[in-house]
Amino acid sequence: MAKRLARFGLLVALCFVFSYLEFLLPLPFGVPGMKLGLSNLVVLVALYSGGPLTAGAVSLVRILLNGFTFGTPLGMLYSIAGGVLSFLGMWLLYKIRHFSPVGVSILGGILHNIGQLSVAFALLGVAGLIYYAPILLISGAVAGFLVGLVASAVLPRLKGVWGRMG
Repeated sequence: MAKRLARFGLLVALCFVFSYLEFLLPLPFGVPGMKLGLSNLVVLVALYSGGPLTAGAVSLVRILLNGFTFGTPLGMLYSIAGGVLSFLGMWLLYKIRHFSPVGVSILGGILHNIGQLSVAFALLGVAGLIYYAPILLISGAVAGFLVGLVASAVLPRLKGVWGRMG
């Protein structure tokens, strides 16, 4: 139990550090909300190495920590919507077992942006947000692809480490 808790703490800390790096070094594209999603790498690794409960808890704790540290209540609402929708989609593809971490991550990136756009539309009611959607969906797919590639490289290396920890 202590080793599982330590692993969970390590995953949450990594999410927090990756989120802080993205906060410090935003992408230079000038599109609000566009991020690489480095912390999603940790959630994806948690999904494949610790299962859906671990990954969901890591994702939720990450959203709350980041929201209280770097954000606002409104920002947390966007993050929760994106994070929950992203996680549910990734979990579904993970359960199907016909998709690689890259495919799972691409869906996660796209769904994260759909969740955030949905909150923006619900709060603002501006139909013009639909023009913003293609940019965010493409960026979500590209970011998901890159995060998935890194996760695919990291996961085999963790099997030995997690085995020794657990």
